[in-house]
Amino acid sequence: MPQFDASTIINLRDLGGIALTGNSAVRPGLLLRSGQLDRLDPALDPAVAALGIHTVVDLRTEHERSRRPDRVPEGARLIVADVMAGGVVATGGDGMPARLETVLGNPAVAEEHLGNGKAEKLLCDAYRAFVTSEPACAAYRLLFSALAEPDCGPLLFHCTAGKDRTGWAATVLLLLLGADEDTVMEEYLAVNPVVRAAFAPLIDPFTAAGGDPEIADAILGVRPGYLAAALEQMHRSHGGVEAYVREALGIPDEAVDRVRARCVA
Repeated sequence: MPQFDASTIINLRDLGGIALTGNSAVRPGLLLRSGQLDRLDPALDPAVAALGIHTVVDLRTEHERSRRPDRVPEGARLIVADVMAGGVVATGGDGMPARLETVLGNPAVAEEHLGNGKAEKLLCDAYRAFVTSEPACAAYRLLFSALAEPDCGPLLFHCTAGKDRTGWAATVLLLLLGADEDTVMEEYLAVNPVVRAAFAPLIDPFTAAGGDPEIADAILGVRPGYLAAALEQMHRSHGGVEAYVREALGIPDEAVDRVRARCVA
């Protein structure tokens, strides 16, 4: 699955080409994921402009959006789908960059609040809440409803770093289209190098000041256990992706059929 060499959008990836059951694959150029679009400049990224993005779904909080508003491609519509509205979902990872700057600025504070496995537990809890919390379900409902619209066009969905909220959205979408869980996990973990490079200005001073690299890695990377926690919660609560999308997200079968017809090559 191609990763774009974009200078003004971090972690821009096309889900096109990912293998699905029945010798099929995701159709290229329709399903795009990334980090925030606050620095998007089509003049500097002509390859991005050529994508013809028609719909942008922003999964970030109001705080994140106000600090770093999206620069939406010309002619595209913006849909706000706040996964963590009201602070229901546990914060962490790409969700609270301002708090991360504070915590990772003080190794002692980081050790107190995130050491001894607390950081990993925080992220696992957040991923489970992606499945169970009403704000998260409402946000992902908006995303999948947009995908089912006839005039959706190429759609880009994103959060801040494009790893957690975006990672779960990509996982559900790929499973629904027919990818197996090994393929989904591979796509999920593939963002790690880019995300860690993007967060280097936070990580390097933290570790240089004596901060535990394990804490930084747990918070700023993605790990198999995080996605496994969400998948386990989905199977426990709904039995699988089809029922999760139908029951928790409220997406009717005919809408799922439209998404599959358009996105499977």
